Amino acid sequence: MTAHPRPSFSPTVSSPTVSSPTVSSPAGPSPAAPSPNASATLVVVGAGPRATGLLERIAANAPELSGGRRLHIHLVDPYPPGAGRVWRLEQSPLLRMNSMAEDVTMFTDESVVCDGPIRHGPSLAQWAERVRSGELRVPLEPDLEDELAGLSGSTFPTRRLQSAYLTWVFQHTADSLPPNITVEVHRKHAVRITGPRRGTQSVWLDGEPVPLTADVAVLALGHLDALPDRQERVLAAFARDHGLTYLPPEFSADSDLSGIRPGEAVLMRGFGLAFVDLMVLLTEGRGGTYTEGPRGTLRYHPCGQEPVLYVGSRRGVPYHSKIGYPLTGERPPLPRFFGPDAVDALLARPGRLDFQRDIWPLIAKEIGYGYYHRLFTAHPERTTVNWPQFEEKYAAVDHGSAELQALVAASIPDRADRLDLEALDRPLEGLRFGGPEALQDYVRSYIGLDIARRADPRHSADLGAFLALLSAYGNLPRLIASGAIAPRSRLRDIDGWWHGFFSYLASGPPGPRLEQMLALSRAGIVNFVGADMRITTDHERGVFRAGSAGLPGEVEATALIESRLPAATVSRTRDRLLRRLHEDGAGGEEVLRDGERNIRTGLLTVSAEDARVLDGQGRAHPRRFALGAHTNARSFAAFARPGTNAPAFRQNDSTARALLRLLGEIAEQASESLSGTLSEPQSGSLSESRPGSMSGSLSGRMSESASEGLARPVSESGSESVSERLVEPACAPTAAAPDDRKEATWA
Repeated sequence: MTAHPRPSFSPTVSSPTVSSPTVSSPAGPSPAAPSPNASATLVVVGAGPRATGLLERIAANAPELSGGRRLHIHLVDPYPPGAGRVWRLEQSPLLRMNSMAEDVTMFTDESVVCDGPIRHGPSLAQWAERVRSGELRVPLEPDLEDELAGLSGSTFPTRRLQSAYLTWVFQHTADSLPPNITVEVHRKHAVRITGPRRGTQSVWLDGEPVPLTADVAVLALGHLDALPDRQERVLAAFARDHGLTYLPPEFSADSDLSGIRPGEAVLMRGFGLAFVDLMVLLTEGRGGTYTEGPRGTLRYHPCGQEPVLYVGSRRGVPYHSKIGYPLTGERPPLPRFFGPDAVDALLARPGRLDFQRDIWPLIAKEIGYGYYHRLFTAHPERTTVNWPQFEEKYAAVDHGSAELQALVAASIPDRADRLDLEALDRPLEGLRFGGPEALQDYVRSYIGLDIARRADPRHSADLGAFLALLSAYGNLPRLIASGAIAPRSRLRDIDGWWHGFFSYLASGPPGPRLEQMLALSRAGIVNFVGADMRITTDHERGVFRAGSAGLPGEVEATALIESRLPAATVSRTRDRLLRRLHEDGAGGEEVLRDGERNIRTGLLTVSAEDARVLDGQGRAHPRRFALGAHTNARSFAAFARPGTNAPAFRQNDSTARALLRLLGEIAEQASESLSGTLSEPQSGSLSESRPGSMSGSLSGRMSESASEGLARPVSESGSESVSERLVEPACAPTAAAPDDRKEATWA
């Protein structure tokens, strides 16, 4: 057992020393003593939360794996380091997170199953308390200081406060790097990467005639915009031809809503978090206000600049409200029915797996286990037997069976306490409404009941189900990456239904946002279209039309907004570097083979073991890696809820360790070359390989699942020094750019 010291939390002030945790140090040979001249360079494209998490894992693993060799890291991102584009400070103060402050962390804890050391750090709530107490001195803008003063662990913070936290995490991480590792930030777009498979990589920055040179490059690009697909191009052309407004999928904070006129009828396709953000920006963001009535009912006061919104989706209702209370008492012992052992058993089956037939019954049983464990242990007065009795019988019956239904009915008298996942999934299924007002009344009642239930600890069984959902979500990537799931089921059931179901139950807005939605509905500004929303174009009248399965008639509108995020797509991405990588064949798109049919997922293919980029032939590039939502590694969130063995943290650790080993070999090889004793690396790190099995820690094993005031002056080259560990640019001149350099930097 080795004690890994915990660094101070503050980059600007000394904090009291905190006793360090005891962690296991993986077995293996100690790194060889480095050559005196050994050094290496790493370029990371992207400097947002995912890149920051990778940097933290490099800092954590460096004492074991760097051997003291010099390593210079370039971070390339036009947006502020730490926060990146999505979480940058420059966005509306009205936009909030959909997680409580105590449920957001960028740091590992004992739940994370990884080979590197665990290094604790504060959650967003803990960081806020330390800033508030003066333990940390972090410059904040006045509105953030006011927010911080009233923040509690159960507060849903603004995105601007999260930006300040992420900026601090980045600077703290940079300050925690050992002296042999330095970081340099370039506030530029990276537009192309070139270089041989076994040699130096060149990363070209927008407007720069000389590239950054790197021994290894990592793409941590975050969420990306996409060029319109065929259907979106058709809708955009229709809008242009008829003088209408059409906004394709994009990130809400970046949407240009200036073309949406006051009083204009606007169709909104999508009822998730993107819709909630757009709803806020188009109402309160334009000057509307809310007041609370004597019974606590919220009332909206229009400013006269609001459009009239008509929203619909497949389900026809918004995502469930986020649970507004913390866990108390016993935590459900997860995983129980869908953990590593269950995944191993599924992978051992012959033939292809079908999600609905083979996997969903185990996940559903896991969700039920978390739900009922909480019901029986926290609210035993609402059950007729004790938990051990119920648990034994529950384990013996299958999900969806008559035996399970009988067990639940006999053990839980109140139907409202019984879990019905099918009813939760399609709340408007089979319902028919005589007119729009009947639908509005029904959906308002549905939302109101959901808000009340999700705020009431008497229904904390829902929190048990939520924790089980997180556990299942973290164990599923290994099955997906194995290729064992039939392609058709993977696309239809996992990429389609499961991801939507998870988001609908576990990733909804805070309750107060839904209260605002109800107030806007009562004011006639938000109108519900219903389930299975359909959009058509009326060429004769020159309008968009929308209808739904449960409501007769249609509504006309002169604007259509796709209120959802753009899908990941390497072929249509607006990111020039990634699209060119794909067009050159150096970045392969994931292709699922369904008999004689090839199905493209849009995701960049990376190796399961350590996230190396695979080319169009499936070869892993020895010196290029990629992490994030644009890859098929299946880990979207860069930060996580504490205690959930977050997949992103496991991936960051696995990749950081692979990077440090590879960079060490390259540095030693270069040093030997300089001394005239060049030899081939002995490790397999530099060998060309094809993707292998999912035994690597990237797939993971699941036990359970900015303030601008912090920025330093920008140098003449456009790079900025972020801490004493971050140095000014020192990029040596390189060979002339390739013949197609102009293509690499086109605007």
